[in-house]
Amino acid sequence: MKGEQMNKRELADAVAESTGLSRSQAEGAVEAVAEAISKALAAGDKVTVPGFGTFDVRERAARTGRNPQTGESMDIAASRSAGFKPATALKQALNG
Repeated sequence: MKGEQMNKRELADAVAESTGLSRSQAEGAVEAVAEAISKALAAGDKVTVPGFGTFDVRERAARTGRNPQTGESMDIAASRSAGFKPATALKQALNG
């Protein structure tokens, strides 16, 4: 799958194949993991998966930007977004 994008169904298929779960059980497991990570981040918690990486919440301060079409200044509100920092083991797996 080099250079391609894996969707949730393909991820569930891969989980089913490697664990021996049925496709529906694997889809449920993938959905449960995504939901658990989302809930933890919404609560402001970090989620660390050893050997994979850490998901965290990153705060972006309010700032002034420019509308690219008009060049006018505009205020951009402060926001929170999800961040991910890969573990050393994942970095090594990606870089051979």
